[in-house]
Amino acid sequence: MRGAARRTQWVNGARLHRHERLDLRRLARGDFYDARPAKDRLAFCAERFTAIEINATHYRLQSPATFRRWRDATPPGFRFALKAHRYLTHNKKLQDPLGPIRIERDRAAVLGEKLAAVLWQLPQNFHRNLERLALFARALRVWRRPRHAIEFRHPSWFDPEVAACLRAHRIAVCQSDAADWPLWGAVTTDLVYVRLHGHEVTYASNYAEADLRAWARKVRRWMREGRDVHVYFDNDAYGDAPHNAARLLSLVRGRA
Repeated sequence: MRGAARRTQWVNGARLHRHERLDLRRLARGDFYDARPAKDRLAFCAERFTAIEINATHYRLQSPATFRRWRDATPPGFRFALKAHRYLTHNKKLQDPLGPIRIERDRAAVLGEKLAAVLWQLPQNFHRNLERLALFARALRVWRRPRHAIEFRHPSWFDPEVAACLRAHRIAVCQSDAADWPLWGAVTTDLVYVRLHGHEVTYASNYAEADLRAWARKVRRWMREGRDVHVYFDNDAYGDAPHNAARLLSLVRGRA
């Protein structure tokens, strides 16, 4: 969707889970898929939303053939955000980043322009380490085509030096709304990346109309400022994600 500043806003209804599928059991409220078979669900989502965040890639490296299937199942204007594998973020804690980044890049290359962003989620027990962050940020130069965002879950990262490092490398802060960790609302580049996990109960609570309207106002403001905006819901324990996303997309587009 285009904003007043000719920037793009991507909203999704759910994440791709492990094993290349959307989990019907977790997205069944209101019969969202209308009993469609698993093989048709991605295409069904792509008709209703503008992007989807791939969560499967965080747990298992996917083959180029898998990325090709996802690419071919979606229309030309649809976009993907890829959640990077946890090996570099959780096991290595950003040490020696170049090799893992190249592996991610090469496997996802078949997505082409449909890969709009890559999310790097840091574990909640990983405290601020500016030296490692700077090394990682420099290593991302080998994968320039998609934009990059980092989800920090420990508040020790929330400081001006970290923000300055991200700003220098055009990396976005992931604004991560959840009950179990704090949200850092910093905007460090012309990309804004938002993950709405469930404000009251992580992964499980619905977003009320007032909450969605507040996020819609933020999205419209960022777009007026000339920023690309990605918003992804994963409050999917009771199937609220696609319904919240559909409502937010309607509000951003100015439909009451």
